Amino acid sequence: MMAALPDKPYAKPQSLRRVLVLGRALGWVHTSIPLAAKMVEYLGDKTGAWMTTITYDAAAITPENLKQYDAIFLSSTTGEFLDDPSDQAATDLRRRALLDFVKGGKGLAGIHAATDSYHANNPAPTGTWPEFNEMIGGFFKFHWTYPTLIPVKVDDPNSPLTAMFPPRGFEVVDETYTFAQDSFSRKRVHVLTSINYAKMSAEDKAKEPAATRRTDGDYALSYIQRVGSGRVFYEAHGHDEKVYFQRPFVSHMLAGIQYALGDLRADDSPSAK
Repeated sequence: MMAALPDKPYAKPQSLRRVLVLGRALGWVHTSIPLAAKMVEYLGDKTGAWMTTITYDAAAITPENLKQYDAIFLSSTTGEFLDDPSDQAATDLRRRALLDFVKGGKGLAGIHAATDSYHANNPAPTGTWPEFNEMIGGFFKFHWTYPTLIPVKVDDPNSPLTAMFPPRGFEVVDETYTFAQDSFSRKRVHVLTSINYAKMSAEDKAKEPAATRRTDGDYALSYIQRVGSGRVFYEAHGHDEKVYFQRPFVSHMLAGIQYALGDLRADDSPSAK
């Protein structure tokens, strides 16, 4: 991963930036969580784009503590990662602090299982914290297991957040998340990359249960959006450690976090016209 790190930022930081990485998982705990966290730290250190604090304690998400940060990075958080089951007041404070942080003009970036949070299947996939579900862009309903070869389409080849990818698209091997039909929509987010569904094999397509299969064939992988005065970036891959050794992927994360910080300008208008 160290060899894959870019040498310089995509944009000059407007000021000394600070990023808080949260790696708390109350559902599935990915082995790549600490690797993603260190990726953020090393990216900031090498490029000078930001300083990083890593925590696995949701108690760090309070209005007072967040005053010192410009963005939060969710490192494959799962389940109700902000909640304290024994303290509803603390849960409410943390949830409101996160929403106010982003809507008030700061940034949020998430990788992989950040969308495997605050949802349930009863029996249909349902979001359990609608404000967060909408802010992160969708919630998990199915994944193609690792290792599945996924053809990737670059939806916005003119974006600085996709400058590291070949415009014609590329392939990646990882565990690939998909989102519930009504939770992700191009009417809200600006899609950067998505699954080139037309190029997927019939065998791989058939692995997705028909009952929850998207009817539109629209499977976003990374996107950005404005939430209030703030900015959100999400990347669906990041399950397997090997993707963190790939320079284009790591460069994409650098650009996405710089967008969330407000230093890298990009078209974030919804993709649906």
